[in-house]
Amino acid sequence: MSPRYEVTMKRANPGGSRVGNTVAGKDQAASQSGQGMPRHRAIYEELHAEILSGVYKSGDRLPSEAVLCERFGASRITIAKAFQGLQRERLVVRRPGSGTYVEEPEQTPSMQFGLLIPDLGTTEIFEPICQGMMCSPVAKAHSLTWGHSNPNEADREMAAEQLCQHYIAQRVAGVFFAPLEYTATMDAANRRILGKLERAEIPVVLLDRCVERYPGRSNFDLVGIDNHRAGHMLTRHMIEMGAKRVIFAARRHSASTVEKRIAGYREALSAVRLGDVGAVVTGDFEDASAVKAMLERERPDAIVCANDVTAARMMQTLLGLGVEIPEEVRMAGIDDVRYARFLPVPLTTIRQDCMEIGAVAMATMLDRLLRPNHPVRDVMVRGELVVRRSSGGV
Repeated sequence: MSPRYEVTMKRANPGGSRVGNTVAGKDQAASQSGQGMPRHRAIYEELHAEILSGVYKSGDRLPSEAVLCERFGASRITIAKAFQGLQRERLVVRRPGSGTYVEEPEQTPSMQFGLLIPDLGTTEIFEPICQGMMCSPVAKAHSLTWGHSNPNEADREMAAEQLCQHYIAQRVAGVFFAPLEYTATMDAANRRILGKLERAEIPVVLLDRCVERYPGRSNFDLVGIDNHRAGHMLTRHMIEMGAKRVIFAARRHSASTVEKRIAGYREALSAVRLGDVGAVVTGDFEDASAVKAMLERERPDAIVCANDVTAARMMQTLLGLGVEIPEEVRMAGIDDVRYARFLPVPLTTIRQDCMEIGAVAMATMLDRLLRPNHPVRDVMVRGELVVRRSSGGV
């Protein structure tokens, strides 16, 4: 079935998300917005809106870090991260010994970029990433095009390739591509798509995952979190909570991001000499009989799941089997989707700053257009460990 296409408005209002001047406690986790916005991002949005609205004009000096720490009730590290975001978007420049100043905005031609994201509209990850792209100040002259395809998994590869052809015919300035996953032939389909875009000389920025299996690397820029570190951090947390038999659970045909998470998991086990008591299990974790057999075979006291969706399915099945979480089995996932805190046992996870990933992806794309021969890069946005009751940490 052929995809349908449409184009977004050019830019969302950046001033819609604002923070107050009084927050109890520096960098307090509870100060997240209703969308789970990290503290530094909320401060960035506040300063960004003030720059665009003219509170601070080109050439103006921004308040010092000390003044902003007092204003926002935040640490210097958090203020510095907010400044880094403004610098990355070329809104401000830091002058050593003098301060931080608003830059004259660059005049850039309007460009149209294609979104090739098969899971768009079916996950909680890619929608805020796209929002982050268009809320980025460097995107104000540009627009995104996306396609809606048949969600039937059998048609996903065909629809993705058709959308790729559409973007080539449109001569878009670049494509943001989240490679296909969860199909036996995904690797070949992803390579076909990238081959077509490369031959058409259309720049590509990969979102979240590479098309090559870890530790391989494609010839395209990639923006996401450090998945190796995420797997290591969750596994180390489980061990620190007292787990002795930590296993890793993932769906079959997962993306290369999961392989990186598994590599981090194994490294964490090896660091404490538990490498011989771990295991990686794959399968249908909504199948109670299969999960029961896995428990009897592996006898885990902790399970690190490839993502929150896998963790949610596993948790429901374990609870249905009468397994107590975290008393008998500790659990964790990765992503911090909105329902993670509302599961029967609130889920420990790694939070992805999706808005930041989107903003960085747009900046990476524009930089690639400016410097087409620059070496390809992995741009990693930091993930944050969020400890909840499923791991026994709260």
